[in-house]
Amino acid sequence: MSENITLTSQEIDEMILSLLKKHSDDIEIDTENFLDLLKHSLSLNTLEKKRVVDAAETLSQFQFDELTKVFLEERDKFRDLAAEHPEDIKKLLSKQHAEWETLGQLYHNELQASQQEEDDQSKIEDIKANLGL
Repeated sequence: MSENITLTSQEIDEMILSLLKKHSDDIEIDTENFLDLLKHSLSLNTLEKKRVVDAAETLSQFQFDELTKVFLEERDKFRDLAAEHPEDIKKLLSKQHAEWETLGQLYHNELQASQQEEDDQSKIEDIKANLGL
């Protein structure tokens, strides 16, 4: 049973940052900078960002470096477009902000479901133990 609660932007950032930090110890990456680039990407939607976060554990140094490079290039291109199309960029920024909140809610719900599953499994084990199984 996942309830929708309102998460602050900081709570979402911290939750996703902790997931990004699950990368291999061999990987050298500024996870806070990577988080900022991912969060403010205007070209990726919620599910694409989720795929990046979910894959963080298994991404190679090359993949992190390439993603970072792409995000930086994207940021520069959208900055240039902002001068020509400020209203369109404002709409994209608003959409990006709402999608980041959606992403945070997805991870919050996953965490709740996982905790509920652990609680249920613990109760099952307790019942089995009480029954001598």
